[in-house]
Amino acid sequence: MEKVNHSTKVVLGVQHVFAMFGATVLVPALTGLNPSVALLAAGIGTLLFHLITGGIVPVFLGSSFAFIGVINSISKFGTDKFSPENMSYALGGLFGAGIIYLILSGVVKLFGTNFIKKLFPPVVTGPVIMVIGLSLAPIAVSMAKNNWTLALVAMLTIVGVSCFMKGFFKLVPILIGILTGYAVAAAMGLVDYSAFENSKLFISFSDFTFPKFSMDAVLTVAPIAIVSFMEHIGDVTTNGAVVGKDFFEKPGLHRTLMGDGVATIFASLIGAPANTTYSENTGVLAVTKNYNPAIIRIAAVFAIILGVFSPLGAFLRTIPVAVMGGVSFILFGMIASIGMRTIAHSKLDFNNSRNLMIVTLILTAGLSGAEFKTDGGVVLTGIGLAALVGMVANLVLHIILPDNPDND
Repeated sequence: MEKVNHSTKVVLGVQHVFAMFGATVLVPALTGLNPSVALLAAGIGTLLFHLITGGIVPVFLGSSFAFIGVINSISKFGTDKFSPENMSYALGGLFGAGIIYLILSGVVKLFGTNFIKKLFPPVVTGPVIMVIGLSLAPIAVSMAKNNWTLALVAMLTIVGVSCFMKGFFKLVPILIGILTGYAVAAAMGLVDYSAFENSKLFISFSDFTFPKFSMDAVLTVAPIAIVSFMEHIGDVTTNGAVVGKDFFEKPGLHRTLMGDGVATIFASLIGAPANTTYSENTGVLAVTKNYNPAIIRIAAVFAIILGVFSPLGAFLRTIPVAVMGGVSFILFGMIASIGMRTIAHSKLDFNNSRNLMIVTLILTAGLSGAEFKTDGGVVLTGIGLAALVGMVANLVLHIILPDNPDND
């Protein structure tokens, strides 16, 4: 990993902000929460995560998509039944979800990292990482199809800079791709500057929403933390695979879970969505090959500034969706490629039927749109379902076929 000076670190931090911005503000847009507060919570939550994990995991926390459905079901956002009172109870449910994170952290600490590794060996983690990238790919396409010309400009710029440039430029292909796409969009008259209209200078007290608590809301929202737990395992595994370190071992999965939990609790207290590890930023790590956690903390500070100083956030909202779609196309594909690399490095024997079946079940469960619903209303799909299916299939087939060569 190439060492960089302080000014370059700042630019790299800005690049991470660009990568996470669209998804982080999309969640409040879909739930009725305040985007500026979400950015503020993401920045502070990321710093809390780094404090709890000893500052060695290059993770950025952004708004979690897993809770959109339950937030809207309680607040009834988008209907004439919506009320701030309902939203406060939804935030109380998010507080409960943060507590579930902390409980799961304690469980992981009690049973140990080796136990988790046995549940999630490379034959499970490799295809789960692939599911993370491939399941997000349709989102990139849906964004890019708003204007494929702009998307291709951003994509081809990133590919060109990554493959042919050297030195500083090779470190910031995402940023260059976004700025190039933005410039082309502006020249074509396709940039919507309406985000600046009626934009306040600073965030105010009235922008915050505070939680209220009811057992029904907590029992509705909190169990979704189980889904996020499965996704968290996949994201931390992916991040470690990119960086080349075992974050399950150090600082420990219990600490990364605790970091997510504390960040989510904080977010719920000020009126922001639950926080979670972000694949977009892991994708940036993979593209740039610069894994310095300090750069993520710089990005967190910029996110806080964006949340507090409204015009900066308004500027980022003017970036055309298609440009971010082109960028996401690269980032999510990179995540899927890391899953393939994990499988390749573990030298899995696909002549072994057990390995073949485990990978088959994970990919099908994660990418088919299948759902698993509990009586309590918890729904597992996508990444969470893939991780659960992989864990169960691995355990069961190892019990049934204990004498097969243990390549995984």
